[in-house]
Amino acid sequence: MKNNIVIGILILITIMAGALVPLVLEAQAVDTVVPGSRILNTRLLKPGLRQYLVYYQRPQSPKMLWCWYWLRDIRTATRNGQPVFTVSQHWYGGDTSSYRTYFSVNSAKDFTPVYHQENAKGALAAYNWDAAGINATDTLAGNSKKGFTLQFDRPNFNWNLDVETFEMLPLAAGKTFAINFYDAGLDLPEFVIYKVSGSEALTTLDNKSVDCWKLVTSGNNKGVDYTQTFWISKKEHEFLKEEDVYGGMYRCKVKLPAFMPDVLTHF
Repeated sequence: MKNNIVIGILILITIMAGALVPLVLEAQAVDTVVPGSRILNTRLLKPGLRQYLVYYQRPQSPKMLWCWYWLRDIRTATRNGQPVFTVSQHWYGGDTSSYRTYFSVNSAKDFTPVYHQENAKGALAAYNWDAAGINATDTLAGNSKKGFTLQFDRPNFNWNLDVETFEMLPLAAGKTFAINFYDAGLDLPEFVIYKVSGSEALTTLDNKSVDCWKLVTSGNNKGVDYTQTFWISKKEHEFLKEEDVYGGMYRCKVKLPAFMPDVLTHF
């Protein structure tokens, strides 16, 4: 009788374990995000001007802030007869040497990069980009990356447009995404893991509460640990806030209200 009870318990445990395995696998499932995977919903990316306040704090100078003011202007257009998104960026720092610009073109279908140009510290870099590889735009005078070429083993997204990419993700509780990002002209493309860690309500200027998903990534860059947390509103898929910790340094990025004037129109 005792043996039958033991056998029955073992059978019950085996059945329960078998039932739990799919749940565990489902909880651990990772969505692989590459162009063509149909995971990004480009209809969620709203054209318009976004402006952000970005500031840094360093542990050795806790009474100082290093500030940036970012503009990201998203528009729809056509390129070679195909619908695209264009993203124009202007970054303002504490002096003229900090100023930099970016211009990116991406397919409106799945956000595949088509073109990317940046001008920072007096150096111009421009690339033609597609699912198969990236090549310097050799016809552009003064391109510091002339002759650069890299073939891809799989298509990737422009890491410079992570803000826009996050706004198109199907965020939900327990979701994990592996996004194949590439920072043009730098290290090789790599999958970066982003996990939805939970929810948090942010209070806006008019004291309204906006429910957000918190998207988190962490890792190690050249021996330095880092963690990045992003807040994206559940209803509007709007990137509202970012907090980063890197080697003791803290960075915060906050989206400014829509009533902020466009600084490009002043001069």
